[in-house]
Amino acid sequence: MLTFDEYGRPFLIIREQEEKKERRLKGREATKSHIYAAKTLAAVLRTSLGPKGMDKMIVSPDGSVTITNDGATILSELPLEHPIARLLVQLSKSQDSEIGDGTTGVVVMAASLLEHAEPLVDKGIHPTRIAAGYERACAMAVEQLKAIREELPAVKADSKVSHESLVHACQTALCSKVVNRCQRQLAEICADAVLAVADLERRDVNLDLIKIHTRVGGSLEDTKLVHGIVFDKEWSHPQMEKTVEDAKICILTAKFEPPQPKTKHSVYVTSADQYNKLYEEEQQYFRDMIKAVKDSGANCVMCQWGFDDEANYMLMKEKLPAVRWVGGVEMELIAIATGGRIVPRFSEITPEKLGRAARIREVEFGTTSEHGIVIEGCANSNAVTICIRGGNSMVCEEAKRSIHDALCVARNFIRDNSVVYGGGACDLSCSLAIQEKVDEIAGVEQYAISAFADALEAVPLALAENSGLNPIETVAGLKARQLKEKNPRLGVDCNRTGTSDMREQGVYETFLHKKEQYLLATQVVKMILKIDDVISCDPSQGQ
Repeated sequence: MLTFDEYGRPFLIIREQEEKKERRLKGREATKSHIYAAKTLAAVLRTSLGPKGMDKMIVSPDGSVTITNDGATILSELPLEHPIARLLVQLSKSQDSEIGDGTTGVVVMAASLLEHAEPLVDKGIHPTRIAAGYERACAMAVEQLKAIREELPAVKADSKVSHESLVHACQTALCSKVVNRCQRQLAEICADAVLAVADLERRDVNLDLIKIHTRVGGSLEDTKLVHGIVFDKEWSHPQMEKTVEDAKICILTAKFEPPQPKTKHSVYVTSADQYNKLYEEEQQYFRDMIKAVKDSGANCVMCQWGFDDEANYMLMKEKLPAVRWVGGVEMELIAIATGGRIVPRFSEITPEKLGRAARIREVEFGTTSEHGIVIEGCANSNAVTICIRGGNSMVCEEAKRSIHDALCVARNFIRDNSVVYGGGACDLSCSLAIQEKVDEIAGVEQYAISAFADALEAVPLALAENSGLNPIETVAGLKARQLKEKNPRLGVDCNRTGTSDMREQGVYETFLHKKEQYLLATQVVKMILKIDDVISCDPSQGQ
């Protein structure tokens, strides 16, 4: 409030904030706010969809730059405040953890469902009835996916046909990434890596056995698959043997040094004899330690701690190659892969606790002085490592994210070898199938089911738009062709190959991927539509 003092000078009187009430959104106002937040977030991701999608540059507060078009990565880096936007971030993370791919498409689909629900809310249809109609339409879409899916030959280790199908599935996941110029090479690497660690009898894959190692330098074409474990270390002494055949590995967490008292102490050396005696005792400690290792039959040492130059020289002299300062994660991975046990004391070293591998060697990267240790032919597992090379750290990190998505797709293909065809073909097929049945449904839910069918066109529309095509004309033409030709494989020709048949283009999506995308998006939209009251309390007011 503006007032004046006795001299006529103006000043402000500010009312105390004790009477400030919490901000609440109720009913239709809350639903509209949720829909607007979802549409705004989807507009950010929509342009990243498909092989011609654009990348996003994300600059963090500390100035670090991330360039990616991975939906889960973009959403995790954005500083979002709206609760519905954060819920969609959790949706993307759920898709990433369950399937590993399709994180952008699931958010675009959820936002499209909410967008098509807005006119129904304006007509006065209750959100509960809309949610029920969406759930019913989702079940119809999943049934149509089951009807149009194509079962490819089950993956076998020696089958070229199933291997090629696996490569095509990986290529589809990689085609929209920064690494798409090397998609065939990387897809073959991912397929071979998954087959190396897969349990084909149980139809399961333990992705923990596939390590992704990045190294700046070279180009993406230098990326390769190593049948073993790679970590950024080198032999502790430059004169140690660079290759150890038929390796028996002692995995130590004990230190190569004499015991040190935990209390304060002083040692006074007053003569050369005393110094020589002290030196001899220290040497004896090192000899006993090395003897304990060699008596067990070990010909290689992996130590979690460092050791001084004296111990390092004695290890080299005794022809016992060693690696020091090995990280805890690498120690556990080496122990699991080689079947060894981590030994905490020298007195506990036994032949049964040694890990075994066919070969351990030191390798160089490019023309630099950077080295790495490769453990090949591990006894207890078929652990593999994908060594990614790139011109800078941003390329390496994006390649790492892309390869992770492709590995997840390959795992899903082994779990269920059924595929549907990409390019929006299966979305349009499901949309047409729902529209055919919608007139048979009585009641208000008919409008919601029809809206669900229209919302399924969001992904094909985005693919066409990002590819420089007329989105409405392209999607309308594909729908007409699918109805006329009864061909559910017709999708958006993003790469301008001249054919819209996704089978001929080799664009596959796993059935599990698409089914999970529909179910997750519908569940989250149903949850959002049922929120009719948002209470924002200010903790400083004690509410």
